[in-house]
Amino acid sequence: MRAVVIDSPGPPGVLRPAEVPEPVPGDDEVLLRVAAAGVNAIDWATRAGAGVAVPAFPAVLGWDVCGTVAAPAGQWRAGDQVFGMLRFPVLAGAYAEYVAAPAAQLARVPDGVDAHTAAALPMAALTVWQTLVTHGGLTAGQRVLVPGAAGGVGHVAVQLAAALGAEVTGTASRANHDFVCGLGASRVVPHDGATARAGEYDVVIDPRGGADFERLLSALRPGGIIVTLKGEAPGMRDLARARGVRAGFTYVQPDGAVLADVADMMAGGGLTAAIERVLPLTEAASAHEIGEAGHVRGKLVLAVA
Repeated sequence: MRAVVIDSPGPPGVLRPAEVPEPVPGDDEVLLRVAAAGVNAIDWATRAGAGVAVPAFPAVLGWDVCGTVAAPAGQWRAGDQVFGMLRFPVLAGAYAEYVAAPAAQLARVPDGVDAHTAAALPMAALTVWQTLVTHGGLTAGQRVLVPGAAGGVGHVAVQLAAALGAEVTGTASRANHDFVCGLGASRVVPHDGATARAGEYDVVIDPRGGADFERLLSALRPGGIIVTLKGEAPGMRDLARARGVRAGFTYVQPDGAVLADVADMMAGGGLTAAIERVLPLTEAASAHEIGEAGHVRGKLVLAVA
């Protein structure tokens, strides 16, 4: 089958088209004919040698996928159109014509939702859900701060928080203010204005960690929670506790049940993916170049079939 592989870590140019063996599904796995694969920051971090561990080369990257069941398992039958984030943080091999997918990590694509949109959402939606709901305990009427609200995770966070009844403030460049407002944000501020209203927010997402974590703490009301997407570093919990707030840490995991809820939101028009660009699978290197350059509004997707 056709795939895009890397033979070693490196710049985007190490991604190359190749013919590789078709995967053989294990127990409780379906064989999925891939229609589209989402591209995420962890993809290019892994390609560069700074993300998920690669146990052997050549390796096929990619976790977000939408496709059609070719060999069924579990609740899925041949011809079902499904989507999911597979196996993370173990390599899943979504940059290929076929992928073996754990049946429990998939959800059905709603009628009227195209494959590119479905492939763009799983990792971002699961990250946001586990951040706002699992860790943040977000409820209607609370105030949420979403830095980088026009980005791949941020634009999903704005939509999900608004759908849950929260009052959302997003940070974005001036060119993206109208876009973020259109997603459901009640207010959009420049990136450097995230902490202008100290003590205002119940839940703050920290997408970058490091110095941003400490800076964003001041935006929380007493008892509020900051949830970082970049992992726990020494002293973070103590620093938050000293400020009278809490800290959470999202390590995203596959979850087909949550994606079924996401699919319901998609079907009802409450959640979609803004797609910056769709490129053919053979141009995966270009997709990585675009992503690493930054300033992507929403998501990048590879068209496979």
